[in-house]
Amino acid sequence: MRLLLGSHGHLASGMATAIEILAGPQTSLTVLDAYVDGRNIDEELKAYFALVPEGETVVMLSDLYGGSVNQKMYLYLDRPHTFLIAGVNLALVLELCMQEDVTLNSLRALTEQSRQMQRVVLYDQDEGVPAGDEGEFF
Repeated sequence: MRLLLGSHGHLASGMATAIEILAGPQTSLTVLDAYVDGRNIDEELKAYFALVPEGETVVMLSDLYGGSVNQKMYLYLDRPHTFLIAGVNLALVLELCMQEDVTLNSLRALTEQSRQMQRVVLYDQDEGVPAGDEGEFF
């Protein structure tokens, strides 16, 4: 399975750097930082998919649903075994790096799981620790 992480600017490469710190180098993860150096995103996507063997699963990850990077990636969804997840966070990308393969159902579950990592964290003044409505912080 391959992962293609694309974003406006350097968000994708920043996430990849964080993942390398947390989980080591990820040979299956390719980064596409769009609109930062004059390279053509259409050409980069075309070159990327030219190197992917037929039948290999590709999970494309974009920063914004409906954004231009997402729209360009969307054009490759007619390729078999190709998925697109928009609005990614670091928790999702990290979890996907740990997977050997995915299905549509597992992607839906992982996406929902990553949403649970987003929350407002409050400080409990009485206890001197972070407070939340869903269990302990640490």
